Order: sequence, then C-alpha cells, then structure tokens
Amino acid sequence: WGWYAAMEAKTNSAAKANPVYALVDVNNFYVSCERAFNPKLEGVPMVVLSNNDGCAVARSAEAKALGIKMGEPWHKVKDLARQHGVLAYSSNYTLYGDMSQRCVEVLSAFTPNLEVYSVDESFLQIESVLQLYPSATDMGQQIRQRMRQWLSMPVCVGIGPTKTLAKLANHMAKKMPRFNGVCDLHALPKSERLELMGSIDVSEVWGVGRRNGIRLNEMGIHTVLDLRCAKPSEIRKHFNVVMERTCQELRGVPCLELEDVTPDKQQIMSSKSFGQPVIMVQDLCEAVSTYVERATQKLRAQKSLAGGLYVFLRTNPFNPNAEQYSANRHVSFGVPTDDTREISDLAIQVIKHLYKPGYVYKKAGVMLTGLTQVENRQTDLFTDTTAIEKSSSLMKALDDINNRFGRNSLICASSGFDKKWSMKCSNRSPHYTTSWNELPLAN
Repeated sequence: WGWYAAMEAKTNSAAKANPVYALVDVNNFYVSCERAFNPKLEGVPMVVLSNNDGCAVARSAEAKALGIKMGEPWHKVKDLARQHGVLAYSSNYTLYGDMSQRCVEVLSAFTPNLEVYSVDESFLQIESVLQLYPSATDMGQQIRQRMRQWLSMPVCVGIGPTKTLAKLANHMAKKMPRFNGVCDLHALPKSERLELMGSIDVSEVWGVGRRNGIRLNEMGIHTVLDLRCAKPSEIRKHFNVVMERTCQELRGVPCLELEDVTPDKQQIMSSKSFGQPVIMVQDLCEAVSTYVERATQKLRAQKSLAGGLYVFLRTNPFNPNAEQYSANRHVSFGVPTDDTREISDLAIQVIKHLYKPGYVYKKAGVMLTGLTQVENRQTDLFTDTTAIEKSSSLMKALDDINNRFGRNSLICASSGFDKKWSMKCSNRSPHYTTSWNELPLAN
C-alpha cells in the first residue's frame, strides 16, 4: 500500500506539473439538438429564436452562409427566410438543458476531471488517461465518434497544455477543415503552431473579445501571436491580472485550473418578457409568483437561503407610442429563507405596490439576493424552529415531485393555470426527452 500511494502521488504530481486540457464544444448546439430528433433538418437552413420568437440565437451553417447574423431580429429577415426556405424554431430550453446534461454524462466516461463551462462546452483534463489512447488526437476523435453515435451531436475538440490554448485549438478545429474536428495544438511543430497563431485575430482569444481587441490593436497587438509575445507585465499594466494570465497561458504556462465544482451563484434572477401585453395586476402577480418558483428551485438546488428579494416591472421601452413606466423595490427578510410560499407572498405584495393601472406591461422579474448556505442559517430569538423544519420537509417534497414527474407538476396556486402572459413560442419542438406526452414515435 505504501508503494501504491507513492506511485499515485508521483503520478498526480506529474499530472499537476504537465496538465493537458481538451475543450469539447457542440457545434451550433440548439440547432444540433433540434436535428438530433428530426434528421430531415440536416442540411436545411434553420435558426432557433430567442424568448418570444424575437432574435436569432442559434444558426445552422446554411443560415450563416445566407448572411443571417447572431442576434438579428427575426422580423428583419423574414423575406430572406421565405426566399431561401429558412426554418425558424422557438427556443426549447427544456430539451436543450436535458441534452446538455446527457453530453456531460458521455464526456464523464472519458475522464473524471471535467468542468462544465457552459451549456455546450466542457473542459476535460486528460493527461492521466492519455496512455489509454495512441495519441491525444485519437482520443479526441473517439470523443467525436461517441457523441455523434450516442447523442447525434456533432462536436469539435481542441487540445492544449492550458485552458486558453485548448479554447484556441477548438477554434482552429472548427474553422480549419484540415484538422477534421480535432486540433491538438502542441502536437504541431512549433513553427507551424506560431504561424497559425499569427493568422488569427487577437479578439478570438478566450476572454479578450471585441473591446479589449480594439485596445490591444492600439498597442500594436493584432494577432494571437502578438499577444503571446507581449510582455506579461506590460499587459497587466494596461489591463489587469486576468489579461496577464491569458498572455501567460498562450505561452503554455497554466494559470487557470479546472473548476471541479461550479461556484454557487451569489444572486439568482428569474425574468422573461411577456408573450403578450399585460395590463391586469392579477397577471403580474401570477408571473412573479411563477418566477419565484423557478428561482427558489435553483436556490434549494445549491443549498442556499435568500436574505432579500428584488422585484421589478416595466413597460416596453421599444414602443415609442406607448407611455413608459418602470419600477422596482428591494426588501429584506427578517430571517433568510428558501420557502417558495413565503417569498412568493412577499413578491406579490411588492408587485401590487409597484403596479399602476393604465400602463401596458412588457416584462417583470425577481432576484434573490444576500444568499447564504443552509448550514449557516441564523435565526432570531423568536424564530419557530419547528416551522422551519416543516418548511424544509415541504420544500423537499415539492422538489422531489417536480424532479420525478417534470417541472411544474406541482405549483403554487398563486402562479395561475391559464398563464396567458407566458412566453410566446409558436414553433417549439416537442420536449422529446422530458415529457411522456411528447416522446418521439417510431413508425
């Protein structure tokens, strides 16, 4: 056992000194989710629209080729869509969230060291498992093959000694067909690697973006290679320590470790624009009660309590012909809580106070603030601890039922049942994987 422990410690030490990261990114994630259950959409130009079918938030390669831009309002491209047969789908967040989790489960079989970076991206630390494959590129191709076979999800894989270089390699894997979807940056000869860096705009570097890219251009830094060769101390002087770390990571010096556990949120917001104009206070009350249900479910999932509640409502600022009004209010709880009923009752009281008749409302929302961990709960002298225990049991039962039978299986009556104000999604695909009534059928 002593020998085994020593060898394990040696392996872990070597892995820590020479990490290898892989970034796995699903191509056009929302579009790919739709195509996974409707193969007839393959090769068809299509977009997925934002809340209330407003803007294009995902585009197939065919739609991009037609010039449809990210975030472009759908009403501006309807003529182009009719001309070229572009299909538009409403966002199906329930399906996308479930498919995202399935992607993570598949990737977890390749390595235990995984960080879920976003709904369609995950970092894998792979140096400890590379001996199982002929090369890192072969491992990347196996990841692509399994994701395609098991989930019908096309992915690209970028591999490098730092997270920033893995992200850059993923960009190359997507944009350069020669890599066939997998780019191991440090498997390339150094001269070729530097040449590729010199051909990519600095704004493509993870964490740089357009604004910082403009500032870097003013300093004579135009490409990834320019930033790699810049003095880190000079970069820090003009920007911050984060940009300095980016510069170091481009040189192959790891500065960003894998986050095994996603940090708890410090605030939780739930808000959406209404599918149709709202003028009645009762509809506003139902909306904020619904938003509280969603926010408190997330609150309990991370085992937190809320110390305060922020509520807001507003009219449509993009309608110049309508009278404008917006209002908000923040209130604190005497004792932090995660009870949906308690927070919902308070939100309804606040919205009734903010409401003014005669206006057409477009949006409302809630934010839970002052979050603390459940184990750090502090009560006052007059708190009924028995009531807290009963509340905790009730909320656990509520979450268990909704997790087992689907969201909104059990709701507060104050959230309403008709929900005429709910988000417009006139062309939403079925909830193939999370609703018994919408399971895909095989003929």
